[in-house]
Amino acid sequence: MAAELKPYPAYRVSGVEALGKVPAQWEVRRLRTIAEMRVSNIDKHSRDGEWPVRLCNYVDVYKADRIQTGMPLMPATATSEEIERFRLLPGDVLITKDSEAWNDIGVPALVEGATDDTVCGYHLALLRPLSRCVSGGFLFRAVQSSAVAYQFHVRANGVTRYGLTHNGIKSTWLPVPPLAEQTAIVRFLDHVYRRIQRYIHAKERLIALLEEQRQIVVHEAVTGRIDVRTGRPYPAYKHSGVEWLGRVPEHWHVSRLGALLRERGEMNDDGRISEVLSVVRGRGVIPYAEKGNIGNKKSEDITRYKIVRPDDIVVNCMNVIIGSVGLSRYTGCLSPVYYVLTRRSKSDHPQYLNSYFQTKPFQESLVRIGNGILAHRMRIPMELLKCEPFPRPSFDEQATIVSFLDDTTRNIDAAVAGTHHQIESVREYRTRLIADVVTGKVDVRKAAARLPDVDPLSAESDPVDGVDHDAGSAWTDRRPTEEAGAPVGAGQ
Repeated sequence: MAAELKPYPAYRVSGVEALGKVPAQWEVRRLRTIAEMRVSNIDKHSRDGEWPVRLCNYVDVYKADRIQTGMPLMPATATSEEIERFRLLPGDVLITKDSEAWNDIGVPALVEGATDDTVCGYHLALLRPLSRCVSGGFLFRAVQSSAVAYQFHVRANGVTRYGLTHNGIKSTWLPVPPLAEQTAIVRFLDHVYRRIQRYIHAKERLIALLEEQRQIVVHEAVTGRIDVRTGRPYPAYKHSGVEWLGRVPEHWHVSRLGALLRERGEMNDDGRISEVLSVVRGRGVIPYAEKGNIGNKKSEDITRYKIVRPDDIVVNCMNVIIGSVGLSRYTGCLSPVYYVLTRRSKSDHPQYLNSYFQTKPFQESLVRIGNGILAHRMRIPMELLKCEPFPRPSFDEQATIVSFLDDTTRNIDAAVAGTHHQIESVREYRTRLIADVVTGKVDVRKAAARLPDVDPLSAESDPVDGVDHDAGSAWTDRRPTEEAGAPVGAGQ
């Protein structure tokens, strides 16, 4: 369908570099002229004398592009005046106003449904469209586009934390087509978005299956369920003495982790190691610069960091249960939250030892020794981790298992990487398409008119966007009136 889209018959210069040319009949207006903006001061605390509310906060907006009635939101309190001013209404658009990363500024979410006690939280700006100018659905898609996001990004102030001023938000330029065209644009983009989401979810399920297959292969090899040389079980087994581990090959030993690995005690006291590393689940130990905007931020003072060397096993003591473990290929340093383990003897293969850490049964067995309420955030004490059992074949057999796993998992890893690439490619396509449509580079009116009223594909697998969202369909008579004055064009 998208391949059939054509440009509009005529264009004019918008006067805004980020928008380029726009269709001749469209306006270009500053956000302050098409929406009312309110910046919330309601925080996460509950205070006596205030009313209970459901707080829609930064994370809710950042992780979900739709705010719906049934979403689990944080309980808090607010004054009656705050509730009246910051209550969410269907059609409102929320954007992230502050963040630790400049490219997380201006991330939008459309309010599709909200209870009377649902309010906008701190670090967010509430945009309430002026109904005679713009629909909430179109405003959401416009803010979501790279053409508008770029303007937010260049206006963000800060060094270690970034934020948008009120004027920085209000002075942003947006394309404003006639309301009928806005409806067509929203209808088209929602239709395409649903299909892309279904594609992404299907690919994510494929990745989950491939990773499960990889887990099974690794577990069967490093615990001796199969002899990798024959592809069949070993001739004879004995009980390991550990209930969850069960039987191991008769000629294998079962040792305590502390007998095989010791903590590396080196600290980066003098700052001689400048390469900062991190452990990312599914990727292992990588340079901090490669991990992107995820996880904790590195400290400015790395003299308190631990030194890591090649073939060390790095364990995140808070996330080991969910697989935050990896074998280092680098010399570097990392946060004290990690355990840095090195072999006591070269009679053990580092890749074999690391592979055992990656098995799901071993990770899940650590719950019984963890400190904490949530399993995926339990801290595993080093003194208890040292006592955990490790099946231990000879070095030659360990090397054979490592070679087998390298060969067997290579295709699985390539399939996972390829599927991740497909997901990123379709996301990039979605980003480009949204920008092209909301800035009028392509005309979607005919395509939108041909869309069925009911999506013929089931949307049950799409938790993000499972229903049609007609622009303007959820407006209430509580909308503010349009600001006084004639519509403005670019350059005003």
